[in-house]
Amino acid sequence: MTSAQSTGLAGAVPLVHDYLTRAAHHFPDKVALVAAKRRHTYAELDRASTALAGALARRGVRRGDRVVVFADNTVETYVAFWGVLKASAVVSLINPMTKEDKLAYYLNDCRASALLSDGHLQKVFVPAARRSRDLKTVIVSGSFEPARRGAGPDFVRWEEALVETSLRPPMHQCIDIDLAAIVYTSGSTGDPKGVMLTHRNMLAAADSIGAYLQLDNNEVILSALPMAFDYGLYQAILSTRAGARLVLERSFSFPAAVLRLAAEERATCLPGVPTMFAVLSDMTNFADYDLSAIRCVTNTAATLPEKHIRMLRSLFPRARIYSMYGLTECKRCTYLPPEYIDTKPASVGVAIPNTEIWLVDDLGRKVGPGQVGQLVVRGATIMKGYWEKPEETAKMLKPGPLPGEQVLYTGDLCRMDDDGFLYFVGRADDIIKSRGEKVAPKEVENVLCSLDGVREAAVIGVADPLVGQAVVAYVVLSDGVRKTEQEVRHACAAQLENFMVPRRVVFVESLPKTPTGKIDKKALR
Repeated sequence: MTSAQSTGLAGAVPLVHDYLTRAAHHFPDKVALVAAKRRHTYAELDRASTALAGALARRGVRRGDRVVVFADNTVETYVAFWGVLKASAVVSLINPMTKEDKLAYYLNDCRASALLSDGHLQKVFVPAARRSRDLKTVIVSGSFEPARRGAGPDFVRWEEALVETSLRPPMHQCIDIDLAAIVYTSGSTGDPKGVMLTHRNMLAAADSIGAYLQLDNNEVILSALPMAFDYGLYQAILSTRAGARLVLERSFSFPAAVLRLAAEERATCLPGVPTMFAVLSDMTNFADYDLSAIRCVTNTAATLPEKHIRMLRSLFPRARIYSMYGLTECKRCTYLPPEYIDTKPASVGVAIPNTEIWLVDDLGRKVGPGQVGQLVVRGATIMKGYWEKPEETAKMLKPGPLPGEQVLYTGDLCRMDDDGFLYFVGRADDIIKSRGEKVAPKEVENVLCSLDGVREAAVIGVADPLVGQAVVAYVVLSDGVRKTEQEVRHACAAQLENFMVPRRVVFVESLPKTPTGKIDKKALR
């Protein structure tokens, strides 16, 4: 039995891709996307994604099949996301920096039936596709010479796939409890895990975030975040939900170019992560760019240091600054209302609309204000589980306070103040045990980042025969700044307890980053 075909034009939006259908109905000629200096309307993107859905269906993709999108931030990636959903399939976006072995792992782990990619990545995806057990079709955009036919999937050019089908979308066969996406997350150890998100999960997240950010169809959202990062993907979802314009940059590798584009497009919203804002803090030519239209700056991945908040306030005096917190398993769980950014700058805020949070100790008992505990999240955004990993799922999803429900045990240690505002302390597995005391790396990093001339810092524990684990700090200084290890340790000693002061301070030119822009502590270790 299948559900009736939905248009999403009346009543509630039942499926994620109905955001695009609805926007194309209301704003057909409006520019929805700017990518690689080309402008695309809602009607154009809706037609292209419908054609792709038909192409996937013709090539055997059925309801619930997994389709991997391995590509940069391009118009084809945007179309692929919506097209896979219109085909009633499950989309999994993979970062284009991924190497062959890991891409092959993803394809085999989710048993992908189709792969969408770009020709310049063929040295990676062609051999990975050949190693896939279930892959039937590879659709490639850009310049591509299909490999000689042999064992493995069929390869077809993007343009050929889209013209071989009609513009009538396949009949909607899924309902909102069906999977919409699998988002892979590496964690600190073991193989990557596929976070299963239903249409209902993603709709709930988009509605909640769109509401507190107050997004409307006048927005121009400039995103240099990879769409393979759920924070980057949601910029496409949120802009389409609002009928707004998304300006898509491939990366933040050239910050001056991003700022120039923001000025040219009169961007109103700038989403970022702390590593991006750290780069901005060292720039001195902001007067060259008219950024007066920016009214909303958002941050997630890690708490913003106070000096970066001051920098953002100075650069964007008209902007509301949202410090947000979440994890892939529930997308977003808290945000700091902008009116509290000055009085509670270290906080990641309160629960997002339609979500509840609390903290528990090691025995599962709720803890009160000022006490550190594991964060528990209850709400409609919580994942369905990890793809075919029941044991790992059981560690994260546990019975909630009401019969028959499950809540998310995040593994993140936090504390709440008397007003109910949340403060991130650290990952439970990141806590350093030194001299019999527990050290939260984030607390030390906050002090380091507050020092003049320090752009970024990361703190880890290193095995030590005397103290158990020694606190080691890796520090990136701003251009032209010189500091000694003794100076940094002395400054830390003035603000931290003795056992928290780094035993070693290592000055580095840069810190290793994950593809999503987070500091990669696994690589530091």
